[in-house]
Amino acid sequence: MRILLDTHALLWWLDGDRRLSQRARRLIDNEETVVLVSSASAWEICTKFRLGKLPGAAAVAADVKGCLDSQGFVSLAITVDHAQRAGSLPGPHRDPFDRVLIAQSQAEDLPLVTVDPVFGLYRTKVIW
Repeated sequence: MRILLDTHALLWWLDGDRRLSQRARRLIDNEETVVLVSSASAWEICTKFRLGKLPGAAAVAADVKGCLDSQGFVSLAITVDHAQRAGSLPGPHRDPFDRVLIAQSQAEDLPLVTVDPVFGLYRTKVIW
């Protein structure tokens, strides 16, 4: 199985945060699961750290790739198709990071590990 992590799910996994659901934790920990992390999450972590909104993410922001590699996670680049889909999504949701994750989830047929209910509004497969 292949899954895509929302940014908060990635950070909660790395921190061992109990807010990450048991189901998500089991899937991420399963050796047969390919865990993907979007380039949008790297962008979001670094941006929010720089702005002071994620002060606890200094180590991740300093070396996102190293953090992903240490967990055996696979990075998912943002393609032109992903960007076009994200920019064309209907609705009032304005968060560019979420819009890219929605587009990638749809384009790559990846369930998204997230607690955020907004993704369900976009016919995205959600795991929580």
